[in-house]
Amino acid sequence: MKKILPGDRETMSQDVVAQNRAQLMSLFPETYVEGKFDFDTLKQLLGGAVDELEEKYGLNWHGKRQARQISLTPSLGTLRPCPEESVDWEKSQNLLVEGDNLEVLKLLQKSFARQVTVIYIDPPYNTGKDFVYPDDFHDNVKNYQMLTGQIDGDGRKLTSNTEANGRFHTEWLTMMYPRLKLARNLLRDDGVILISIDDHELENLRCLSNEIFGEENFVACMTWEKGRKNDAKLVSVGHEYVLIYAKSIARLRELKRVWREEKPGAREIWEMYVLLRKKHLENDRAIEVDLQQWYSSLDKKHPAKKWSRYKRVDSNGPWRDRDISWPGSGGPRYDVLHPTTGKPCQVPEAGWRFATAEEMQRQIKLGLVEFRGDHSEPPFRKAHIRPIPAEIEAEEISEDYELEDGGGEDTDSSAEDSEEEFATQVRGSYFYKQSQVAVKYLRRLMGAKVFNNPKDHLELAKLFDYVTANDQNAVVLDFFAGSGSSGQAVLELNVADGGNRRYVMVQLPEPLDPSNKDQKSAAKYCDTLNRRRNIAEITKERLIRASQEIKANTPSYAGDLGFRVFKLDTSNINSWSYDREPIDEVLLASVEHIKSERNEEDVLYELLLKLGLDPCVPIVQRIVADKVVHSIGAGSLFVCLSAEVSRVETELLAMGIIEWYKQLSPAGETSIVFRDSAFADDVTKTNITAILQQHGLTNVRSL
Repeated sequence: MKKILPGDRETMSQDVVAQNRAQLMSLFPETYVEGKFDFDTLKQLLGGAVDELEEKYGLNWHGKRQARQISLTPSLGTLRPCPEESVDWEKSQNLLVEGDNLEVLKLLQKSFARQVTVIYIDPPYNTGKDFVYPDDFHDNVKNYQMLTGQIDGDGRKLTSNTEANGRFHTEWLTMMYPRLKLARNLLRDDGVILISIDDHELENLRCLSNEIFGEENFVACMTWEKGRKNDAKLVSVGHEYVLIYAKSIARLRELKRVWREEKPGAREIWEMYVLLRKKHLENDRAIEVDLQQWYSSLDKKHPAKKWSRYKRVDSNGPWRDRDISWPGSGGPRYDVLHPTTGKPCQVPEAGWRFATAEEMQRQIKLGLVEFRGDHSEPPFRKAHIRPIPAEIEAEEISEDYELEDGGGEDTDSSAEDSEEEFATQVRGSYFYKQSQVAVKYLRRLMGAKVFNNPKDHLELAKLFDYVTANDQNAVVLDFFAGSGSSGQAVLELNVADGGNRRYVMVQLPEPLDPSNKDQKSAAKYCDTLNRRRNIAEITKERLIRASQEIKANTPSYAGDLGFRVFKLDTSNINSWSYDREPIDEVLLASVEHIKSERNEEDVLYELLLKLGLDPCVPIVQRIVADKVVHSIGAGSLFVCLSAEVSRVETELLAMGIIEWYKQLSPAGETSIVFRDSAFADDVTKTNITAILQQHGLTNVRSL
């Protein structure tokens, strides 16, 4: 049985530096000589693709080196579970983490590595306000506790990050760099990150993101227009931006991933068609006449008005004509005979849309190609408001065209199930949603105005659904949670389509000062709730109220509306301290590694995080030989933290765990962890270890 000591992997977060070394050694083993990397050899292997110039292109600032180092330093903290502050703790897969997001991101590196589908963040804009995300290189957890008043009483406020201090951009970039660096590790290979930003740091954020995510993985810079400011002196700046980067554009191409959204109003058109079909039966012409009259009667702001081109009708529903040309140029050329004249139709300048004459004939037989009066013009193809499978297959075009151009505003995209999908479109880089809509909604939901500029959760829901290609199992991470809009967006998406998306929200419990006019109402709101005066409490309350609203509006919904609360804290495991006196107290404290004020649940969840298990993984508790034993992840980990295990009990305890292990038959290696101080002597530890190892359980550790 090996004892887990301070510095072991179980006591700290992911060692990013060690991971980088391992990857480099795997790719270029010949560069690793006698415990060091030979950069001259590495440069030779890279074929000269190394920039050794003193002056080079890139974003640099004073503190960048330290920011990079901070991102590489493991965290010695932990996340302590708070079931009493959670909603549906036992079942929920959603996480709300209270703490400094830098440390939290480090602690999530093992459990969520390449697991996150989309990251959305709305970081503090660099406008000269108080900066509340300091990075103490030596002890960031302690620094965080001081900032949030957990050590100093009222906490420590920092000076304003004004342009006058000469480091206006520097401090903001130093704050953002390590967080984005760590966030990238959590994204799946087909994942994306969306970052809200304004004009103050747009250019710097773009350069920073190019460096971290790769310029080749830039997707778009969307403009979110939120309304005109009539009090502006020169120009009303009522917009913000959303920068979008993919983890890997190459991976999206490989998966033939295309982003589309349902055309607003498409469902209303289909519903009207269904009514008219019942009225006119097989009379398509009569349906067309009534459908066009319905379009004419619509208000100009009605979303279906824009799609009045879907005015023709056949047995598959309303349709419009689409170009039958090959996208771009250089498409195939073959004869397509006109059904009336019997002569070859004119070939489009770019060639036919379909790669072979056989596929063209298949589309014609399916009734998806409409010929003109004679052969002097090319036919066109049909695009239905509710595409049928053959239309979907026809949309498989060149990868570059799909990802870089998108096929234009009216592109009808592929869908896995045509029975549920309507005509879709690619989003433009500009969209409008008045900011006061979100302000008024949140004020009504919360019963008071607690945030000045909350993000619109419905717009975020649309964005999340769009960039995840309607993935109903997406994991959404927001480590600047703020008002909790992204969490509610995930809930709304699940209610809409029955999905199982989950969110991971991180929010600093930034103290609210009732004497500050900008924070007064929020601080008072916390008082009315009898909660601590900090932003994380308001985030929590917003998610609770959003869930209650969903239950009231959709009582039949049985999905996950809860969340598990965790809080950043120092590790549950005592570390050796060299400066404590007297020495006998130091030695006595080192006998018991687990801090006396921490409980079993605290230690259990620290083990999960630092062994790389999801903190929402199923945990089953049993009494084995009168001791509490936890099975985590269907037997991938067994933990017994009982304070005392006698020699007599060791065999019963070991055999009970072995029997349980055999019942579960977990895939992969199983770890077993005991409390080190529970065993009377080394003989007892040796005995229980030997019994377990005889049955194949070789990874036995103690705390």
